[in-house]
Amino acid sequence: MESDRKTLRVVRRAAEGPPLGRLLGQVDRELARQTEVEVLVDHRLSIDQWRVLDILADGNGRPMSELAAAIVVPGATLTKIVDRLVDAALVYRLVDDRDRRRVLAFISDKGREVHHDVAAKVEAIEVDVVTRLGRDGPLLLDLLASLAQGPVTEDSRG
Repeated sequence: MESDRKTLRVVRRAAEGPPLGRLLGQVDRELARQTEVEVLVDHRLSIDQWRVLDILADGNGRPMSELAAAIVVPGATLTKIVDRLVDAALVYRLVDDRDRRRVLAFISDKGREVHHDVAAKVEAIEVDVVTRLGRDGPLLLDLLASLAQGPVTEDSRG
């Protein structure tokens, strides 16, 4: 564990920049801002509303708790996000037939149309960001996907 801390200090010092968490947060906020300004504002969607629509676009209903975890917001915040999507007729809720205590969110036909209109534009912004990284772009995506899978353990280091 101590060697891991030393490695992180060396990497941080070598980069001569802010800590990893701050960098990731800055990149997320800038990408979200750009997406909202260039695409989502025309559809009156926030980045979190878009993320919910994008997750639901496969047609499978999701429990609210799963959506909250996926977009990294507290449950109460997700409820407000989904309330707005329901008010806009982009999403609807149903009680889970298998567990009546659970509520599932589904994308509506109107939500699917909005998703179709927006998805390619959002993807173009993301492709532009990755392209600016040159040949390292795909590697960065792979590394971030690996980090997003959960905490690094001795077993996951190989």
